[in-house]
Amino acid sequence: MHTIYQYQEFISDYLQAQYSVREPKNLYDPVRYILSLGGKRMRPVLTLMSTEVFDADYKKALPAALAVEVFHNFSLVHDDIMDDAPLRRGNETVHERWNINTAILSGDAMLILAYQYFEQYQPEVFRDLAKLFSKTALEVCEGQQLDVDFEIRDDVTIPEYLKMIEYKTAVLVAAAMKMGAIVAQTSCENADLIYDFGLNLGLAFQLQDDYLDAFGDPKTFGKQVGGDIIENKKTYLYLKAVEFATAEQKERLMYLFSIHPSESVDKIQEVKEIFDATGASKATQGAIQEYTLKAFETLRKISIDNEKKDILQSFGENLMGRKV
Repeated sequence: MHTIYQYQEFISDYLQAQYSVREPKNLYDPVRYILSLGGKRMRPVLTLMSTEVFDADYKKALPAALAVEVFHNFSLVHDDIMDDAPLRRGNETVHERWNINTAILSGDAMLILAYQYFEQYQPEVFRDLAKLFSKTALEVCEGQQLDVDFEIRDDVTIPEYLKMIEYKTAVLVAAAMKMGAIVAQTSCENADLIYDFGLNLGLAFQLQDDYLDAFGDPKTFGKQVGGDIIENKKTYLYLKAVEFATAEQKERLMYLFSIHPSESVDKIQEVKEIFDATGASKATQGAIQEYTLKAFETLRKISIDNEKKDILQSFGENLMGRKV
């Protein structure tokens, strides 16, 4: 097994080797730009790690890992357009640096490029990877649509929200891990268990992201802090605040989520104060812990040696302790 840093280096080196000058530049330059912004590359790292966990060479999984990374970044390009987000990983978003039409088309190209990486595998492995990838890609789109739908609904429930983040975020983390298992050609049982491990870790990750969006440090978070509040998104924090709020707090919170920040200079700060006062912040941190522990319970059932289980658990613990 390698370290997280080594996996990140392997992915970065492999990605650099794929670069070539292609025309038209206005299609491919935005692709290179968004991929060059880096980030932790958590999902492709998990693909390589999962492959080695099941005793196969990580190099075999590099095309699948890059497919995951390219697809993830494709979804970010389109999400940023839909959210009108100015920053991604502390840099201009693609639609801000170029324009919306270019960002849409470059994103479309990234989806197709992602599929092309699977062509490097033998038919049986290609079939299983492509089948999982297609299912996951469609679920991500469904999750994104649910996210959009929730913005104009006042009756979103916690179960509905959890289903949305499962599809929008967690399934791709789960699929990234299962792809490593498929490349390693381990048992179906192991592949399904590593998927469930990734799913619960992904849910914890997204809840952590929701929390950091409100309470993260602007210097390290890499995105606009308070973005979800600005967009009036019904996050876990918001839903728990509504559940726990007094009548007065609830009325104020719902009013704040019906206006734009320009109409209330202190909107973000006031919403955060309500999140704290109602106990929604603490409840969100509890949910993050709950899904992390569920992931670790699943991990114990996988047929690998304890040393490798410890490595995966350590990764999960570090991920949940992140500040960015």
